[in-house]
Amino acid sequence: MLELKFKPLQPGTWDDFVTLFGERGACGGCWCMLWRLTRRQFEQQKGQGNKLAMQAIVNSGHVPGILAYHAGQAVGWCAVAPRASYPALARSRILKPVDDRPCWSVACLFIQRSWRKKGVATQLIQAAAAYARSQGATLLEGYPVEPQSERDIPAAFAWTGIPNAFHRAGFKETARRSPTRPIMRLDIP
Repeated sequence: MLELKFKPLQPGTWDDFVTLFGERGACGGCWCMLWRLTRRQFEQQKGQGNKLAMQAIVNSGHVPGILAYHAGQAVGWCAVAPRASYPALARSRILKPVDDRPCWSVACLFIQRSWRKKGVATQLIQAAAAYARSQGATLLEGYPVEPQSERDIPAAFAWTGIPNAFHRAGFKETARRSPTRPIMRLDIP
């Protein structure tokens, strides 16, 4: 297992987040804002606007996720917050709430290209669960994409993770409203 350290995204780790996400904001100017906005808002502020919106969240004192580090360099990101922080999930017919239990959500995973397929995602999900537990969460959800074949799924389409990473972190499938999108849950003791 890789030796990784994990830190919450806060003002002191903002520069590491920016370096990890690069010029494009991880994927097409997202800056991990897709689930937090309406589609229209997201498209209108794609790129720099989304970056500034995420920075405002961080500067407000809210922790929107966890960074994974190896040898002092950020190599991965996991967005984790109360599900209510992601209103676009509630609007999704596939990812709408399963029940009325309050939960936290793992909404996004981004692993630096050279660190993919090395177990970083599973460790990030486990770190997200530990962080959610420290904030009083008792239930954590994830929304991975199920590959349709044995061939690799392009990283741009796996930004919510893949089921195997969640299974390895102890999650169980709870619902599936689409062949490719299970909702997975972890009860946090």
